[in-house]
Order: sequence, then C-alpha cells, then structure tokens
Amino acid sequence: MISVDNITVTFGGEDLFTNISFLVNARERIGLVGKNGAGKSTILKILIGAQTPSSGTVGKNGDCTVGYLPQQMAVHDDCSLIEECGKAFDEIVALEKIIEKCNEQIMVRTDYQSADYDKLLHQLHDASERYHLLEGDNRDSHVEKILLGLGFKREEFSKATAQFSGGWRMRIELAKLLLRSPSVFLLDEPTNHLDIESIQWLEQYLQNFTGAVILISHDKAFLDAVTNRTIEISCGKAYDYKVNYSKFIELRQERIDQQKAAFENQQKMIEKTEEFIEKFRYKPTKSNQVQSRIKQLEKVERLEIDQVDVVRMNIKFPPAPRSGQVVVEAIDAGQSFGEKHVFSNADIQVQRGEKIALVGRNGEGKTTFVRQILGDLIATRGTVKAGHNVNIGYFAQNQDDLMDGDFTVYDTLDRVAVGDIRTRLRDILGSFLFRGEDIDKKVSVLSGGERSRLAMARLMLEPYNLLILDEPTNHMDMISKEILKNALKNYDGTVIIISHDREFLDDLVSVIYEFRDGRVNQFLGGIWGFIEKRKIDNMREIERKDVTAETPKEEPKIQAAAKQPAAQQQVAKEEPKLSYAEKKELERKRTSIKTKAKQLEEQVVELERIVADMELKLSDSAQYSTELLNEYTAVKAKLDTVYEQWSEKTQQLENFS
Repeated sequence: MISVDNITVTFGGEDLFTNISFLVNARERIGLVGKNGAGKSTILKILIGAQTPSSGTVGKNGDCTVGYLPQQMAVHDDCSLIEECGKAFDEIVALEKIIEKCNEQIMVRTDYQSADYDKLLHQLHDASERYHLLEGDNRDSHVEKILLGLGFKREEFSKATAQFSGGWRMRIELAKLLLRSPSVFLLDEPTNHLDIESIQWLEQYLQNFTGAVILISHDKAFLDAVTNRTIEISCGKAYDYKVNYSKFIELRQERIDQQKAAFENQQKMIEKTEEFIEKFRYKPTKSNQVQSRIKQLEKVERLEIDQVDVVRMNIKFPPAPRSGQVVVEAIDAGQSFGEKHVFSNADIQVQRGEKIALVGRNGEGKTTFVRQILGDLIATRGTVKAGHNVNIGYFAQNQDDLMDGDFTVYDTLDRVAVGDIRTRLRDILGSFLFRGEDIDKKVSVLSGGERSRLAMARLMLEPYNLLILDEPTNHMDMISKEILKNALKNYDGTVIIISHDREFLDDLVSVIYEFRDGRVNQFLGGIWGFIEKRKIDNMREIERKDVTAETPKEEPKIQAAAKQPAAQQQVAKEEPKLSYAEKKELERKRTSIKTKAKQLEEQVVELERIVADMELKLSDSAQYSTELLNEYTAVKAKLDTVYEQWSEKTQQLENFS
C-alpha cells in the first residue's frame, strides 16, 4: 500500500534520521515508537505529503487513501456536532447528486440506442455501486455508532461544536476520520484526549478495521492491544520488528545483548591477533604466520553495536513534610453549574501516604473535584477540604494556559522559586533534560512533551506532601513515563492522579474512585481489577437491555406501559426475565464465538507475517523462484479464507451486543 524508500530528513545541517525504509501492507497494525523528538510525527507528515524529505521517496498504490490525525489541529465552530460529522461524507453526497442527475436524465431521454445514453447508464451504475460500497444509506447509523463509542451523548448531537472543550473537539476530528474509513489510518497520539472507556472502544474499532494502521502512541497497553508490528526510530535509524510493543522490548534487548557479546568476542580475537603480530613481527621464523594474521585482520568485518538512546530524566521528589492522617475529606460533596449537574453524594477520604486514581469519562467531574480540593471551587453540596498541614503540588492538564509563552524555560522556574532552591535551578532543569541552550528557549516553541517536563520540574521547587497530577503522562514518551511512575512509587507523600493510562496506573495506585453518571464510586484494588469489574457491570447492563427489548411481540406492552400510571408501570417492569440457565447458555455461546474469533485473529496475524516475509523474498531477484511464488499464492489464498472466517465470527460477536 505504501513504500518508504531511503528517506532522510535534515534540519540545520543535522540529520534527524537517515535512509529509513519500510513497506506498509494491507491490514498491518504498525506502532511507530521512539523518544520525543526522534522524528515519528515527521514521518507521518511525509507519508501524507505535508512535508518533503531531504532525500528518498514515498510511493502509494493507486487505491490507497490516507486519513491523518495529528496531535494538534484546527477545529471548526460553524455548525452542530452532527453537521460537522456529516462533512466526512463529502464523497457520498457528491455521488447522491450524480445519481439524482442521471435518474432525471433517464426519465426524459428517449435515445436509448445512442452512445451517450449508454455512457449515462454506465455513469449511473458506477456511481450507485460506489455509493453502496461506501454504505451511503447507513451513514446516519455510522455517525451515531462512532459518536457514542467516543463518549458523546445523543442529546449532544445537535450541540454547536463551539460549545465543546478542546479535548472533545479533538474527538470530533477523530470521529470524522473514522467515518471516512480510508485505506490507511495515520494516528498521532489518538488517546491523549480519550478516557479509559473510549480508549477501549477505539482499540476494538481498530482491531476490526479492514485497512492498515500506523500509530504513534506512548500508551503501552493501547499499542499492545492494537499493533502487530513495531518500528522504532532511535538515533536516526529505524528498527523493524514484526511483533507488538511488549515483545519488541524483549527482542530489542536480546539484539543488543547479542551484539555486545559478539562485539566483545571479536575485540578479544583482534586483541590476541595484534599481540601475536607485535610479538613475532621481527622473528624470521614466524614471518609467514605474522603475514597470515595481518591478512586475516584486514578481512575481518568490524562489528558495531547499535546506538541506544540513553538520555533519561532523573526525577526524585523532595521528602514530604508530615501532614495529618486525613489528607483530603469529602462528605456528601457535589457540584452543579446552574442547571448542569456534575456529580453528587461523593464521600471520599484520602489517608496520608495513599496513592489513588480518579477515573471516568471526560466531563464527569474529576477535574472539578480537584478544583474543590485546591479551593478554586466551593462545593454546591456537602463539603470538600484538605487536612491539617497539607501542602499541595498541582500538575494541571492545561499547561498551555498556566505557562507564559513569552518566558524562557529558565525564567518559568525562576519566577516561582524562592530561597536556596534558586541556586539549583540549572541542575533541576538538567534532570528534566533541559541542558545548554535549551534553558533559554521560549515556552511558546516547546513541544507538548517538553512542556510536560517543565511543568513537572516546577513540582521540585518546594517539598509538597500532596501531589495532584491531572493527566501527567500526556505527551510523555515511554521511558519518561516509567521514570515518573517509579519516582511516584518511591515518593513518601500522598498522590491523587487523574489518568487514562492503564499501564501507568498499574501497580501505582491501590484505590480508585470512578466518576460516572453523576455519582462517585470507590474501588479498592488496582486498575486492571477495576476494568474487569467495569466489563462485568457493562455486561449486566447489556443483559438487562436485552431482556427489556426481547422480541417485537413485547414492544406493544412496553409502549403501553409508558402510558400507564406509575403503579401499573412497576408491575410491567417486573415481568419475567431470562432464566439463569438461559443466561448461562447465552454467555456460553458468546464466549465460544469470542474464543474462536481470537484464534482466527492470531492465525491472520501469523499468516500476514509469513506473506510479508515472502513478499520481501520475491522482490529480491536472488531469492525469487517459481516454487516460492506458488507457495506465496497458496498462503495468500489461505490468508483470505481465514480472514473471511474471522470477519464472520466478529460479526456474530457484534450481533450479541
């Protein structure tokens, strides 16, 4: 679908990366990984033609269409949510006009035997076929499915896009991209503005997507769930692995270890050979052996170890001053803004030293509750207060609003630092990778990851005993997130985290508060246990919906019940449901189909890997053979068959929902 051939990008006389090549095949799921600044986003821009490489080429086949979601984008504010999403169907709308025009001409034309009439029929046929291929008749249901999956509510469909926050407007652009359904998705940090439920929905969507995906993400769990191939950009080179991210980490370490071992063995051999040459260079009886060793050394192909980027942040939070036992306490707390109810009945008590997570869909009140703790908002119901001797360090999600773009990196810290800590500002900035000329950069030119690091550095200026971190890992690369996670695990104070990053929360927090449907629920345990419980709860909700919408025969009763008095409606609600045995049988069938679909998916991944390897061999004249071509044709046919079986099982699984 896409071929990248020896592309090089040079900025200011220095190479960002050199001679990068790879192929993107149909249905591949590629994770593009590497530290911030390695050139990942640049590669996506080159693939869509928004940037030209210094050298090298990018080719696409004729049928390939590309959909691109950048980290930052301009959004439009001139229409409603549903109208904005409708812009994704420009091709369908154009086809409708062609079909309508052709039908109008057919109604009045009588030159049935002419070439023009025949051409008109062909135009109508082609337009109709393309229209049905794009499922033009189902576009309204597609819009609803995508918007609900991304967390929008039906009552928001007519809401003006200008009334949505920045994160939700980014979701609108993602929705439009998914609705266009191109051959290849290029997604640059798509989960940054999604909550956990929406991330899981997007995972499922991309797993079932029939095209190819190239994905930049620092969400390890998301990468593992979606990708089956990993391309790492490191030190200007590309390393290609036909595995997901977790397996790639293992294989990369194995590769480096093997290279080190081979390099060390070769160095020992070279050293011994050189010692022999030097020792016997001037002895006539050894001259033949010396010359032989010299020639041997000249023929040795010197091994090298792939460069590994070892630049790391160095985070260690200052020791936390002792606070009271109860750090934060909310009693029957709630918040409303006029008629808009956010949440109520929140009973939360955070003990000294606890590390807790606030999770839930965007807009459910997590940041609102944090603002209550900080004192920026007064609860409209109940009370929220910090405990005795609590000193709060706050990392806000909206760093752009809190840092003046006209100040330099150094000035940003210098303006808020007091006392002896001011003498250590350069050391603190250095530990967050701001070194040399970096400290004189204006905040306005910093990347998202650099701004996050700078905001985190400000938390080092004072010894806090309560850290409140609102989406701290957005824009952070994998290594930086792991360093931050370890620093928080070793921190002896109290931590409240708002995050959608499941891997980051894993083994870090032990208590979770979920903000959902206007209420706050506590879960004691880790993030994966909470997610499993949420799946079970969602399944129960689905079963209850299935029961209430059992058959068409029951619909008149339900409609009639809506018109009955409340007492009679209660009787209607208590009508017989599915028996326990029927529910178990339904669940058994669902599990069986799910298991089979998973097995077929694994076969598809393996067969795609084999096909890709064969394609590489067939493109090499030295390896090409008729036998290999026949084998390739057979494997390709098997892949098509297994893929159809997998699609069928996936559809059956969707029918259960």
